[in-house]
Amino acid sequence: MSTITLEQALIMTQGALQYAQEVSAAPLTIAVLDNAGRLVSLQRQDGSALLRPDIAIGKAWGAIALGRSSRGLAQVAEARPGFMSAVNVMADGNIIPAAGGVLVRDADQKILGAIGISGDSPDVDEDCAVAGIKLTNLIADCT
Repeated sequence: MSTITLEQALIMTQGALQYAQEVSAAPLTIAVLDNAGRLVSLQRQDGSALLRPDIAIGKAWGAIALGRSSRGLAQVAEARPGFMSAVNVMADGNIIPAAGGVLVRDADQKILGAIGISGDSPDVDEDCAVAGIKLTNLIADCT
């Protein structure tokens, strides 16, 4: 397996939505991208705000583009704001350095893609992403 399949993306999305319901999360938007940063699935709950799809995609895309979770990118942005700003300019502003973008890895630690979630707090977004990934027996990388 070299990338996330549509079936896996839909399982992740459903798992994330189930978890979101259990924790009474705000309406979410969930984007799943393959390892080349291409959109595989995008689901938006009723009531999810206008920019949430772009934010969810930006969290996942940034994780794939830089090889670390969007939480890790937030840490880089805090420690080295000039660097992250320059990288985001190079990426046409498409990187969202806030938790909720989680890399998806296989058993060999290869990146298969990423899931990005936006709608609640960054921590809740990330927890929902991890819950969805767990249902696929793939590895959630939040580092």
